[in-house]
Amino acid sequence: MSDEPQNECEDAALEDEIGGDRVSMPILSLLPNLVTLIGLSAGLTSIRYVLQENYQVAAALLVVAALIDGLDGLLARKLNAASHFGAELDSLSDFLCFGVAPGIFIYHFTLHSVPGLGWVFVLVYALSACLRLARFNVSRNAPAPQGVAHFVGVPAPAGAMLALFPVFLALAGWFETREWPILVAIYLGGVGVLMISRVPTPSPKAINVPRNRAIWVLMGVAVVVGALATRPWAVLALLCVIYLAVLLRQAWARRSTWR
Repeated sequence: MSDEPQNECEDAALEDEIGGDRVSMPILSLLPNLVTLIGLSAGLTSIRYVLQENYQVAAALLVVAALIDGLDGLLARKLNAASHFGAELDSLSDFLCFGVAPGIFIYHFTLHSVPGLGWVFVLVYALSACLRLARFNVSRNAPAPQGVAHFVGVPAPAGAMLALFPVFLALAGWFETREWPILVAIYLGGVGVLMISRVPTPSPKAINVPRNRAIWVLMGVAVVVGALATRPWAVLALLCVIYLAVLLRQAWARRSTWR
């Protein structure tokens, strides 16, 4: 028997997911998915530059992909264009950009000198990113956790930035991490563990700014952007240190529940 009827049903379901109208659809409904594809293209292109040993461009593309990742979901909610298709596309993009690409980056940058052990920790990191995203997908429609809004475990984009911390240190000229491949491998595995952990991590939804301090927040953001333009790798390394300190504080505050 032909499987054409089944394929037609699948095509119709896909069209319903991305537009709801099989004849036409508002172009704005495609905008969140287009943004996702731009981020995915940036993440995949970073692999090309890694293989060419152009590490600065590769790292910049992954940072861009991380920034874009926060836009597609926001656009989908604001434009009322959220769909199962977009959610699955975003999850696949996250795995490739924040699971596969950083793993290949770190392996080519540092861990190739210990190929066996290094690749094991790359797999630990990439599989942890995959499990983190799978857990997020199945809990997407679950009730929000009680108390202050937070993530459970390190989100994939933040995990990718933490994974690139050794790269930021080397590009900033602070510490030549390529001379310490075993240390970097263990660190990479630790980032993977943080992604699948139950440690509560900060969420932007929990950040509230007093009105009388909004101007100072805007000034602070301007300073950070200016610093990124002049000393990007140093600023990114410092942001990783701050984030790790916050995670350590969160884990310490939660220690009583682990006993």
